[in-house]
Amino acid sequence: MQIYSFSPFGYEGALVRVEVDLCRGIPAVDMVGLPDGTVRESRERMRAAIRNSALEFPAERILINLSPADVKKEGSGFDLPIALAILAAPGTSRSAANGVPRNIPDGDGFRVLIMGELELSGSVRGVRGISAAISTGIEQGIRTFIIPRDIAETVELPDRDDREPIRIIGVETLQEAFSCLLRTAAGEELSEQERSITGRRRNMEEEPEFEDLCRENDYTDLRGQPRLVRALQIAAAGGHHLFAFGPPGCGKTLALERFWTLLPLLKEQEAHTVTRIHSLTAGDHASGVIRSPPFRQPHQNASLEGMIGGGPQCRPGEISLAHHGVLFLDEAAEFRHSVLQSLRIPLETGQAVISRAGRTTCFPARFQLLLAANPCACGNFGADSKICVCSPQSVEQYWKRFS
Repeated sequence: MQIYSFSPFGYEGALVRVEVDLCRGIPAVDMVGLPDGTVRESRERMRAAIRNSALEFPAERILINLSPADVKKEGSGFDLPIALAILAAPGTSRSAANGVPRNIPDGDGFRVLIMGELELSGSVRGVRGISAAISTGIEQGIRTFIIPRDIAETVELPDRDDREPIRIIGVETLQEAFSCLLRTAAGEELSEQERSITGRRRNMEEEPEFEDLCRENDYTDLRGQPRLVRALQIAAAGGHHLFAFGPPGCGKTLALERFWTLLPLLKEQEAHTVTRIHSLTAGDHASGVIRSPPFRQPHQNASLEGMIGGGPQCRPGEISLAHHGVLFLDEAAEFRHSVLQSLRIPLETGQAVISRAGRTTCFPARFQLLLAANPCACGNFGADSKICVCSPQSVEQYWKRFS
């Protein structure tokens, strides 16, 4: 049996094999494989969860290896796979699991990917990156997944060329997860816990909720800006970027904030890519696959890492979260000059390449850019009924922000 988990770093992430060895000695739990603080703390969480789930914690000395050893392991999603790897290790007592078979295959033929955070009571909680983990696992040939039940109920996969079934097993407690793992490894059939989604596909064109939202937020109540609305329609049809400038109160922000109502639903492959990116940041998704085009509107004090991506765990930035959607910068002149300049390469290449501590990842970032700004610092430059108090030098300096 091979138990895998997932370490979310960048867009690709990395599959991590969880190995457990029991030996004689003073009872202790040792963990190797570059675990971070959150992963190391899982030793205490899974110990309490096993005992509170009426399961027997081994009295031997336990060595946990997270392979590959040269990749840093991050996140709380290792709690459940580590606990199950310990319980399923050869020589562990399984008498507390009622009705659980003992003939567990010791070979490497059965592969399963497990993710979930454990509460001290033994309940399983969702973590971020599960959608990305399932996608990566399928690419690596894994066909069985054990994840929190609330997330498993919303999982949808695109059509695949192969007809091999994929089993998404949703669990709520550690004891339920242990029982499902052993029964699945032994080739037994599960009941309600198993959800086969082989070739499942939902009609992407039928989204009544999205259509209702578009009708509620369309341009029917917008008055006085027919040229701006027409320009937005052309931009939506051709995928063009747009820069709207004018005096305060003319309706720039109101019109551009409704731009998403002009866009069609995402195609199937696009929807799964967007869902994977958002799962790396937001965690579980109660609504399943994201089908509406994302619309991101960051604040003017957004940092360079927040816009492009990065940080210690190399999370996606706003431009990647707006992939196949819209990035709207209101009051664009108030953004930092370095942040605005950093948009040049992603706009040309459609991707954001981030390097951190010897590791490099590439986030997709193909988006439409909408900008809204005043014509000058006071906002009255060029207005017929108002007087601009800005000097020519200040107006020129104001527009140099956009290069």
